[in-house]
Amino acid sequence: MNISQYTSEFKYNWKLAAPVMLGMLGHTFVSFVDNIMVGQMGTAELAAVSLGNSFMFIAMSIGIGFSTAITPLIAEADSADQFDQAKSTFKHGLFLCTVLGIVLFLGIFFAKPLMYLMKQPKEVVELAIPYLDLVAFSLIPLIVFQALKQFSDGLSMTRFPMYATLLANILNIILNYLLIFGKFGFPELGIVGAAYGTLLSRFVMLAYLWWLLAKKERSKALVTNVKLFVLDTLMLRKLINLGAPSAMQMLFEVAIFTAAIWLSGLLGKNPQAANQIALNLSSMTFMVAMGLSVASMVRVGNQKGLQNFKELRRIAFSIFLLGLLLAIFFGTLFFLFHKSLPKIYVDLSDVNNYTDNLEVVAIASQLLFAAAIFQISDTIQVVVLGALRGLQDVKIPTIITFFSYWVIGFPVSYFFGKEDMYGSFGIWLGLLAGLSSAAVLLCFRFNYLTLKLIRAHHN
Repeated sequence: MNISQYTSEFKYNWKLAAPVMLGMLGHTFVSFVDNIMVGQMGTAELAAVSLGNSFMFIAMSIGIGFSTAITPLIAEADSADQFDQAKSTFKHGLFLCTVLGIVLFLGIFFAKPLMYLMKQPKEVVELAIPYLDLVAFSLIPLIVFQALKQFSDGLSMTRFPMYATLLANILNIILNYLLIFGKFGFPELGIVGAAYGTLLSRFVMLAYLWWLLAKKERSKALVTNVKLFVLDTLMLRKLINLGAPSAMQMLFEVAIFTAAIWLSGLLGKNPQAANQIALNLSSMTFMVAMGLSVASMVRVGNQKGLQNFKELRRIAFSIFLLGLLLAIFFGTLFFLFHKSLPKIYVDLSDVNNYTDNLEVVAIASQLLFAAAIFQISDTIQVVVLGALRGLQDVKIPTIITFFSYWVIGFPVSYFFGKEDMYGSFGIWLGLLAGLSSAAVLLCFRFNYLTLKLIRAHHN
């Protein structure tokens, strides 16, 4: 086996994936900044943002998962030079994402009373509800933005969404600073200020990406003069058939992490705040893997359009290898700094909350230990999923993700996450079990499918 046939692709894969990673990190960075700024106010506030965002993550995973259907279809149409096909994919994708954004907003808006039924700490729920109202509304611009982003990625124009996300981040940090703490004559709104920051920056992000795409020669004709309400049921069905399973795959994974937030809420506000810290740090490294996942989806989609299956397999393996190397790097970082990273999130000089904050740091550093180990399985499962989406194979992977997270992972979390067992660490053992099973099963699936395609193509 010649290793250079895989490493030779690293540079191009990285060029394609890096802007996606930065854009994805942008989304996570918004919550990182929210968490750090809100964490200065106290552990109850940090737990409230965590609880509010747990509802948001579920909705976002459905929206973002669904929008990924646009990318492989655009990549295939692009490599086969089918303009009408690409324009139709964009229009129907935009329509579906807009409808989905509105539906998800309404869903969260009416699901708020559930917080009281979930046995979460009462002070946390009362802080979370006004925060959630505003953040839920920001789902509409966010998911419409996703449609434009996935379209842009499919054309391998991954830099534009990155610019828009970076702009939104800078705006979010400024608005947070002004509105959470009430600086320069602005009202001091606490965690509601963080919600306003998120909402406004998401509208700006959407408007800016639209402007960039409408200006650029290559995408202009595709994104302008769109007759949004002249729809073709066949195209809608195609996007829904691809998008719904992808949305389910993301939902199954995000939901088990959300279940971890709720299970840790049963242990109290400090375990919940600690869980939030570990989750926020590991979701940053996950976004790097997501970037590679999009690269594998685009490149596999392109090779599928060209019917070049041997090359498809080689390129996919080169991306898996790059992912593995990055995962080992991040795992090592978490392992080495598991004690010092959680301290960024709390104010240890705060005398009143000192014991709470110490407990939060102690629990979070244990959890980072578990996070260090699952870097590898988390990266592999998401990058292989991307490759399978590029092949437009979505149904079996959906069953695999459900089985891994909910038949294997969740029972482990539930059983070992009780107070008299391993507490928070037990919850994360379940996450590790679920991610590892998914990684192994998805690799088998990809291997089986590509060998089958190569055989069929040669006969």
